Amino acid sequence: MADGPPGAGAYQDEEEAEEFAPRLRLSRRGFTVLGVLTAGVLGTLSWLVFFSSVLDVRSISVQGLRDDRLTAEQVRRAVGGLGDGPLARVDLADVERRVKAIPRVADAEVWRGWPHTLRVKVEQRRPVAAVKGEDGQFTQVDAGGVSFATEPTAPAGVPVVELQLSQQANDALEVITRQQLVQGAVAVAAGLPEDVAKRAGAVLVHSYDDIQLQLSGGGTVRWGSPDRTERKARVLTALMRQKAANYDVSVPEAPALSG
Repeated sequence: MADGPPGAGAYQDEEEAEEFAPRLRLSRRGFTVLGVLTAGVLGTLSWLVFFSSVLDVRSISVQGLRDDRLTAEQVRRAVGGLGDGPLARVDLADVERRVKAIPRVADAEVWRGWPHTLRVKVEQRRPVAAVKGEDGQFTQVDAGGVSFATEPTAPAGVPVVELQLSQQANDALEVITRQQLVQGAVAVAAGLPEDVAKRAGAVLVHSYDDIQLQLSGGGTVRWGSPDRTERKARVLTALMRQKAANYDVSVPEAPALSG
C-alpha cells in the first residue's frame, strides 16, 4: 500500500517540476532598459508621423463634383496651405470649413487617406430657380433659399423667377417686400415635381397671392400664393394628365383647367 494520501505523488511531481522550471524575471534595471527602448520607439514613430516629411500630404483627392461649374482645382485652392505638411497634422475641421465656404458647396466631408492623400467629398448646391434681376443677370437659388451664383444666363431646365408686380403689389412693398415675394416664388419652384419643374420656364410674380407658372411648351398654371405648395403640386401633377392650355390650382380643393 502506498504511503500518504491519494494524489500526494502527483502534487510532489508538480512541485518538483516548478522547482526546476526556468523563471523569467526582469530586474529593476531591465525594466528601466525596456522602458527606455519602448519610449524611443514611440518617440521615433511620433516624429515620423507628425513632424517628418515621410507622411506628408502629396495629393488632395476631390469627390462628388457634378459638373464643371465647380472644379477640383477650386476646392484645392480653398484648402490652400492647410493641405501642406504631415497628413496627421492636417486640421480636418478647418479644411471642412474652408471647403463649405465655397458658394457652390452645400456640404463637405474631409478625411485622411493614408499614407499621402487628403480626401475631400463635396455636395454641390442644386439650383431650383434662377431669379432674374433688374440688371438682366440670373441668380441661382437652391431649395434652402441660398443664393450661390449669378450668371448672364439661367441654367437649362431651371424655372426663372421674375417679378411682374401689379400696381397694388407695388403699393404694398412696405408690407410684403420684394425679397419676400422672391422667397415665395422660390418656395414654389422648389416644391414642383421634377417633370413639372422642367416644363416650367418661368415663375411670374404679380403679387403674393398671384403667382403664375409659364410652361415652356405653352400654357400657364395659376398657382395663387406660395401657401400649401406641396398640396398644389400633387393636384397639378394629376391635372396635367389632361391636355389643356390653362391649369388652376390656386384653390387645390377646386382645381380647374381650360383651353
